[in-house]
Amino acid sequence: MAHTATIYHNPRCSTSRNTLAFLREEGLEPTIVKYLDTPPSRDGLRKLLDDAGLRPSEAIRKKESLYKELNLAEASEDELLVAMVENPILIERPLVVTGKGTVLARPVDKVRDIL
Repeated sequence: MAHTATIYHNPRCSTSRNTLAFLREEGLEPTIVKYLDTPPSRDGLRKLLDDAGLRPSEAIRKKESLYKELNLAEASEDELLVAMVENPILIERPLVVTGKGTVLARPVDKVRDIL
């Protein structure tokens, strides 16, 4: 069982809230990063995504209105990464990091893989 965890959290997102509750039920009190208030740097986000085995196109919120407004459907992976850093609302959530790895906890059960 991992002893520490970090969750990139949006308190307004039910999946993010449920993931936080799940971590606590597992006996963890994770470090909570409210990424909308303190977004990751470009390198930080790239590392998170690389660690989770995700490309930016797999971790961007395509249903977010800003995705369409910024015409990101045809953007390159690098352009998507830049858009996510500049507009953290576009980052899919929650990302969870433990000593055993990083996952995008959608669905919440994916967190079990890194506990």
